Amino acid sequence: MMKIKLYLKEAYDELVHKVSWPSWSDLQSSAIVVLVASLIIALIVLVMDASFRNLMRLIYGLFF
Repeated sequence: MMKIKLYLKEAYDELVHKVSWPSWSDLQSSAIVVLVASLIIALIVLVMDASFRNLMRLIYGLFF
């Protein structure tokens, strides 16, 4: 039981005193970067999916 208490105390101390938390503006900037990157990747996947679908329709149209 003492090990658990010691672990929790050390974890709390580390989170409060040793971790450097980002500022609100840094957090917002990072969130915007992640949002833009996610949208770009989603658009790339959409284009690849549509291209593959059209290619498969063309191939199937030639044989069936």
